[in-house]
Amino acid sequence: MKKAEDYLLLMGVPGSPYTRKMLSLLRYRRIPYRLLPGGRKVAADTRRFPARPQPRVRLLPTFYLKDENGVEQAVCDSTPLIRQFEEQFEGRSVIPSNPGLRFIDYLIEDYADEWLTKAMFHYRWSYAPDIYKAGQMLARWNNNTADEDDIAEQSKIITQRQISRLSYVGSNALTRTTIEKSFTLFLNKLDKHLNSLSFILGKRPSACDFAIYGQLTAMALFDPTPAQIIIETAPRVYAWTESMEDLSGYESFDDDWMVLECLPETLVALLEEIGRLYLPYLVANDVAVRAGADTLETQLDGQVWTQNPFPYQSKCLCWIKEGFADLSEQDANLLRTQLRHTGIIELLA
Repeated sequence: MKKAEDYLLLMGVPGSPYTRKMLSLLRYRRIPYRLLPGGRKVAADTRRFPARPQPRVRLLPTFYLKDENGVEQAVCDSTPLIRQFEEQFEGRSVIPSNPGLRFIDYLIEDYADEWLTKAMFHYRWSYAPDIYKAGQMLARWNNNTADEDDIAEQSKIITQRQISRLSYVGSNALTRTTIEKSFTLFLNKLDKHLNSLSFILGKRPSACDFAIYGQLTAMALFDPTPAQIIIETAPRVYAWTESMEDLSGYESFDDDWMVLECLPETLVALLEEIGRLYLPYLVANDVAVRAGADTLETQLDGQVWTQNPFPYQSKCLCWIKEGFADLSEQDANLLRTQLRHTGIIELLA
């Protein structure tokens, strides 16, 4: 275990859902950390911010962790990092002890990271007020002291680059209705769930809470179009998002997890949405990736879905399947019983 005076070092920016996901988790777990600003400011001030290794894929947040030889490595993927920190830091676990709940937690976290983010990216870069705000702020987060001409140029570059990536995450004229309908259905189901429970899996937060929170920091707290939808239709979700930011003072107990044998209907409804839309998408994407196809085209929710195949999300499906396969026969059978109406088990077979 690490000493109390040790801390984690990471780089991120306010508008990154995954940065916000991990910062909230670190606060809840009371893990000391130091946050480096992202972008050009770091590169331009080497005295204050020494040069650091670059990850293979530049994503935020980037954690700087030392390997077994004491060499600093740049690591980005939040899901395995959460599990790594469970082993490195004692107390206030965000991973349920029950194997079945642990699988559900992983599945919902993956849904938030890989499907809800489609809605986040879609709203931010499809609607004029959202495009304008994001373009203005993202340029300033990189270097708020730059002159206005420089900021205007950076804003233009960032905006054009991000809009060009819409098709990569799956947002286009054919899919926008499915994305927006899926998001409003998710909001409705989450709102009902939070009416009786403080968190997704009981009275304490798990990894999936922080993943959902991360995406909602953009859609509820920053981007104008989805924020208005949330405030008007699910104000409870808006309030929950703000309260998730700092749970360092929230005390958790071992019996705060829900019991797998008695899953509330509102959680099953959330899982039904994952089985109805997200897992069929993952399966179709996996088929396209394995076939080496240039385009993924399938039917989701009765509508055409088309986008570039996403190799990383093919891995996501594999990891979900491995998580289910690793369950004991007793735990797997219990999970089959609890999820029998969600369509999830059939898609993992």
